[in-house]
Formats: sequence, C-alpha cells, structure tokens
Amino acid sequence: MFADLIRRMSAPAPQPLSDPDARLALGALLVRIARTDGHYDPAEKAQIDRTLMARYQLSQTEAASLRADCEALEAEAPDTVRFTRAIKDAVAYEQRLSVIEALWAVVMADGQRDQHEDSMMRMTASLLGITDQDSNAARLRVTAS
Repeated sequence: MFADLIRRMSAPAPQPLSDPDARLALGALLVRIARTDGHYDPAEKAQIDRTLMARYQLSQTEAASLRADCEALEAEAPDTVRFTRAIKDAVAYEQRLSVIEALWAVVMADGQRDQHEDSMMRMTASLLGITDQDSNAARLRVTAS
C-alpha cells in the first residue's frame, strides 16, 4: 500500500515530502516510538491522535483514520532512518524540536518510561539532528505540562 512512499523515502537523494506524505511519515514515527516497548497502549494511541489533531487541524475521526494509515506504513517500513531522514530534510530545526516533543509525549502517555523507549528516543533525536540537550529539554517541557 505504501511501497511508493517507502521507495521515495529511501532514495539516495530523497525529494522533500508533500504535506500528505510528511503527515504519514511523522505519524508512522509516532507509532514506531509507541510500539518500541512492545505495548501499544490506548493512551499512546490517544496521544498520537491528539498530536495529529493539533498539528494538522483534524477532527478526532480524521486523526484516527490518519493514525490507522500511519500504523500500516510503520508496519511496512523496515527502519526508522527513512522516517527521520524524510522529516529532517523537510522540516526546520525548530519544527523538529516540536516533533521530539510529540515523540516524548507519546513515550510518556502510558505513564511508564522504559529503556527501549529511551534508546529509541536517543537514536531518533540524533537522526533528526537534535542535540541531547534539546531532546532532554523537550522531555522536561512535556513532563511539566
């Protein structure tokens, strides 16, 4: 279903993503982080929906539908590098910080932080070109709210 998008994202010199494809890439990354600990919790799904609703001005139904597409894309895609490269190429640093905040919000949604999620967050932040300090500050902003 998403073979063309995955092929374009994994090209040696990928083109910037269209808005619909960028939505899918970000959503799939949110799903991937939620699935990292082996438990895809309803609270994590709800947080993903809230993130998609806020970021793209979607209704709850539209966000849930987009999340379902993102779940399918995440299941088909072989690695995180493709998502992060596509997002990094398409999004300015400040906006990537908001991506890290969204990822931390999903990690923290189930009330538990696990070593696999921490490891995935460190790798993802690095692949997005986000410093450890900025990622930690984003985590603190998310947990303070």
